[in-house]
Amino acid sequence: MATETDDGDDDRVYYVISDLHIGGDEQLEDVEFLDELRSFLERLERTDENAELIINGDAFGLWEFTTVDGIEKFEVLEETYPTLFEQLRATGENIPITLLPGNHDHELAAYDEYVDRFAEYNVELVQDQTITRPVGDQAIHFEHGHQQDANNQIEDWGNPHATPLGYYYNTLVTSRAGQLSDRGRYNWLKDVQAVTPTERMPIWLFSKYFYREMNPLLRYSLVPFLLLFNISAVLAVLAGLHLAGIWSVPVTQTEAFLGQFGRAGTAAWFLLTLNVAVVGVLLLAGIPLYFIRRDIRKTVDRFGVFETELTVDPVASYEERARTVFADEPETTIFCFGHTHRPMLKEVDGGVLVNTGTWLKRLHRRDGIIGILPPVFYPSYQLAAVRIAPESASEGRTETGTESAFASDSSGVAVEFERFTKPSPATEELTRTERFFTVGREPTPDLPDRHVVEDPEPETVPAPEATD
Repeated sequence: MATETDDGDDDRVYYVISDLHIGGDEQLEDVEFLDELRSFLERLERTDENAELIINGDAFGLWEFTTVDGIEKFEVLEETYPTLFEQLRATGENIPITLLPGNHDHELAAYDEYVDRFAEYNVELVQDQTITRPVGDQAIHFEHGHQQDANNQIEDWGNPHATPLGYYYNTLVTSRAGQLSDRGRYNWLKDVQAVTPTERMPIWLFSKYFYREMNPLLRYSLVPFLLLFNISAVLAVLAGLHLAGIWSVPVTQTEAFLGQFGRAGTAAWFLLTLNVAVVGVLLLAGIPLYFIRRDIRKTVDRFGVFETELTVDPVASYEERARTVFADEPETTIFCFGHTHRPMLKEVDGGVLVNTGTWLKRLHRRDGIIGILPPVFYPSYQLAAVRIAPESASEGRTETGTESAFASDSSGVAVEFERFTKPSPATEELTRTERFFTVGREPTPDLPDRHVVEDPEPETVPAPEATD
């Protein structure tokens, strides 16, 4: 197995994936994309390309293991996913596989035993934070990306006891969710690791409680009130004007109109009156609560209790980092990272910033159109690998089972996303109520378009070398 890219391998093709988050306590063991991942690895096992697979961090959820420590976590992974590890061994016999640690699997950089254990499966574990690879006349910079995130930055790299803020969130929240998930009416709590940004976790929990855990009779009795809340708020104001003798026309006309329908109209009038009464009480209570809440928030802001955000800006800090890398290493034109779970390809100072996304489920928030119903978090998959290759290596290429087929005479380096189809689990995971409220608003996540980074002027760019 090759352990590094030789200087003569400038025509090598790189496939990059990240953020698989494989493993964890109890229900987190379930890897829903395992078949697709094995199929991708099988394809690379058969390829005749001069290729290398880069797994750019967070391949494994080592932070989410709380009952074993150190190298014992590898043994659990081995026992839980034997077919995956055997496929890594088979693929690694055909092309080199390089694994970088992320924040969730930072322990890979902390124990040298991991290097030998992965080598048994033809995977080269590089315990550094970054690596560089030549491609054509250019170079690619790889890093997972968590070092640009203050909440997950590991200052003492390689220290097995490093515990940034994100470590506590995942050991106390995510791993606990894996232990409790199967106690619900549906095994949904384990999806907490797919909730991004992290600040959405409370509203996601409330949403799943309302649509999944709440007693159905209670939920269906609340739905009319919540759907009609906005209308009822207006009607409550009009009812107040009627009771005060200021303006009675809307109330009397509505009562007269519904009276034409006999018992049905009487029932509708009763329901409307009850709804308006409830909303009126809520509005009266909400006015003082609003001012109390605003005053508490101002007090909290003065003390700076919540100045630290849980999530990182998915673009700004990485743009700044890419500009620094491009300036310090003129041959480097591609900055490839993961961590934020958002597929992205963005031009920066003549190069490109590429995020490989995630293989975890993605949850798309869909707020209610009317009323005050909790938002629906619509699930989908966006499985993809980034392919980076000299443009000549992409001319006339067609890959069976992917959504890529290109031909071009341009020079430079081609960066493209290859999608692996996996149906949305919405039918199984969303209740009828959730599906009803999202009809016509189902997410259609797309991947960035293919981009070619043109070769820089030859005299200004030294020959790139591989570094580990």
